[in-house]
Amino acid sequence: MRSSPQALGALAVLVFAMTIPMTRLANGTLDDPQLPPLFVAMSRSALAGVLAALYLITVKAPWPRRAQWPLLAAVVAGAIVVFPVCMGWAVRVAPAMHASVLIGALPLATAALAAWWLRQQPGPWFWWAAGAGCALVAAYALRSVQQGGVAGHALIAADAMMVLALLGGALAYVAGAVLSRQMAASHVISWALVLALPITGIGAWLCRPAGEAALAVQGSAWVALACLAIGPTWLGYFAWYAALAREPMRVSQLQLMQPFLSIGLAGLLLGEVLDPVTLVFAAAVLSTVLVAQRKPSPLGATA
Repeated sequence: MRSSPQALGALAVLVFAMTIPMTRLANGTLDDPQLPPLFVAMSRSALAGVLAALYLITVKAPWPRRAQWPLLAAVVAGAIVVFPVCMGWAVRVAPAMHASVLIGALPLATAALAAWWLRQQPGPWFWWAAGAGCALVAAYALRSVQQGGVAGHALIAADAMMVLALLGGALAYVAGAVLSRQMAASHVISWALVLALPITGIGAWLCRPAGEAALAVQGSAWVALACLAIGPTWLGYFAWYAALAREPMRVSQLQLMQPFLSIGLAGLLLGEVLDPVTLVFAAAVLSTVLVAQRKPSPLGATA
């Protein structure tokens, strides 16, 4: 029996929730730097690209058709270049919990782009739920800024990079969902990673840490980099694209829970403080997700 789009989407969101805490662990902070942010962004995709190439060879995947290359290029631009580079720089500056909340705007960006690109219109309940969820995320972000210890302009610059990251993520998600109607979901991200290998491989080599800087990197940073490559960069997209191809509007709303999953992981992995107010916001956002999920999908199953 085929898994439901919501179950696949929830699994993918759980994997994606590791992205910001693991990136923060790999990059380190301004006070305790580990791996260079650009090296992390390039090498996570390069390593995933090697694994993806082996996978495509093993399953004897057919070459993408010529008409599919522009969509693959959009996935490369959004998921492999813009998102990891911008997000990686931002979390070197901003706490993981702060960055995790900002990424909560991604579902709205994804849903809006999907509605325009796929020429579909969700019902009013969907937009009310999405708007309420994003308003809650924005309120939490404002509270985080007011209580944060990072200098104002540094945090504003980091926030701007996170906005660029979420726009790149939305582009990649929608382009990948369109492609997943034409090829296996596991092939979409795999071909994109292979297509990007010349860029990511050379980029990783040029940005690699050397000399004393390499020796000073903690083992946990390398482990975090490996986890990023295998999980959020590659395998998470198997489930995500399969889910988005079938229910793009409702599945995109599941990502409203990603910030709070990431916040929990940031507390566990990085020792960042998880206060009771965060749990209240998590419960409120979850309620908007449930409302969006209970209303009939305007698209229905598309695959």
